[in-house]
Amino acid sequence: MISKFFIEHPVLANVLAIVIVLIGAVAVYTLPVSEYPNVVPPTVQVTTRYPGASPQTVIDTVALPIETQVNGVDQMLYMQSTSAADAPIR
Repeated sequence: MISKFFIEHPVLANVLAIVIVLIGAVAVYTLPVSEYPNVVPPTVQVTTRYPGASPQTVIDTVALPIETQVNGVDQMLYMQSTSAADAPIR
């Protein structure tokens, strides 16, 4: 019913659409930053395998160099690292 009205009056439909877009544009610039939703920062996961190595060897030869390079990334919030002696894959 309402769609038929706007199909028969395309100029009115276009004017309403433009007004809604303009109201949205004004709202973007007047909305305080505290009202924006929280955005989750991107996550990067690095997985490596070193079969037969102890956790300390993995830390020294793999994890530590990667952590050293990643530690300088701008606006990084947190970093987690795990080194474990897993059972061999068969």
